[in-house]
Amino acid sequence: MKQSAGLLLYRKINQQLEFFLVHPGGPYFAKKDAGFWTIPKGELEENEAPLNAAIREFEEETGFKPSGSFIELGAITQKGGKKVFCWALQADVDLENMKSNLFEMEWPPRSGKMKAFPEIDRAAWFSYEDAEKKINERQIPFLLEIKDKL
Repeated sequence: MKQSAGLLLYRKINQQLEFFLVHPGGPYFAKKDAGFWTIPKGELEENEAPLNAAIREFEEETGFKPSGSFIELGAITQKGGKKVFCWALQADVDLENMKSNLFEMEWPPRSGKMKAFPEIDRAAWFSYEDAEKKINERQIPFLLEIKDKL
């Protein structure tokens, strides 16, 4: 079974809890919104500790190196069967300075032409109510767990 790990950043602004979510880049997600946002995450490399993978993936996808007191959350299983480990971190990031790594794929399909796309095309801070609408439904337990712990 494939395994993935990610980070859920949260902050409090005027006593309002906000969550940092990212939107996947590439042509398949360009017009998709509600239910397609996610925590920054990615697959574990061979023999990699899940928290190390979560930190590495966050930095690759956003350009920010997270540090601080990580809070381990329960793991979930996505629709495709992939297990996702998650840690929460109270932190703030400047959306203006976000920089995602790129991936290549054939585009348009069967054209023989390779094109590069950002792994993450945008990021935003959301209230709990909005995050619940935007995030992949299988990841809602991460939001709930942080909300309950605070």
